[in-house]
Amino acid sequence: MDNKFNINATTVLNNGVQMPVLGLGTWQITGEAAEKAVGWALKSGYRHIDTATAYHNEVNVGKALAESGVSRKDLFITTKLWNTDHGYDNTIAALEKSLRDLGLTYVDLYLVHWPVSGMYTETWKAMEHLLAADKCRAIGVSNFTIRHLDELLKEALVIPAVNQMEFSPYLYQKDLLDYCNSKKIQVEAYSPLTRGNQLDDPELASIAAKYGKSTAQILIRWSLQSGLVVIPKASSLKHIQENADVFDFEISAEDMQKVTSFHKDLRICWNPEKEA
Repeated sequence: MDNKFNINATTVLNNGVQMPVLGLGTWQITGEAAEKAVGWALKSGYRHIDTATAYHNEVNVGKALAESGVSRKDLFITTKLWNTDHGYDNTIAALEKSLRDLGLTYVDLYLVHWPVSGMYTETWKAMEHLLAADKCRAIGVSNFTIRHLDELLKEALVIPAVNQMEFSPYLYQKDLLDYCNSKKIQVEAYSPLTRGNQLDDPELASIAAKYGKSTAQILIRWSLQSGLVVIPKASSLKHIQENADVFDFEISAEDMQKVTSFHKDLRICWNPEKEA
């Protein structure tokens, strides 16, 4: 990560593309609510927006982007290939549809949303083609475990730039993080706030009080200091702004270790090992 650790801070992916370390997650935000959330985020300084075909909000995200007045070159837009669109031709067609819905000529990051068994190595060839055709600036995966990555890397010509996965102190996937780091695959954390499940944890609250921050802000800052890209979902202006107010303090090494020790294999979302 660069030395300007603020809302504009970026990390450099394995192909040289700069990716903002903080983004807005938009899962389960649709229609006008998605347009408002993306608009508020961009006005609040966010430049990284994460969506997916499966979120059914790409048209709304695209409308907000168009109305924001923010230059395309300053934006970092991620979308994802859904499970029913795997396969070489389907993957190419799926991104073309996403681009039409978003009103864009390219996305900054295109991810394979899930490792569909028996399909994702063929799909990856299409992802590599889309990268070469400048339809995306980087390609990556989501919800891939070490097993899935090992299988993919046997065939891949391009190493994934990103692996987006559920990650928080309560689900500290150290082996997978270490594996990705060893391959120069950037880990991106979704559900970093445990979908609110652990925001009332007394131990977390004690640390938050020490820094004069909310428990959500501690979790986001912990993610950033752990070297992760983080995309907390928020649909209200208050939470969008609160989630970005994490650049005026630093968690001590001792407290970082304490937060990391909260791990209890708490998985809020689906387990990829059981899916594919």
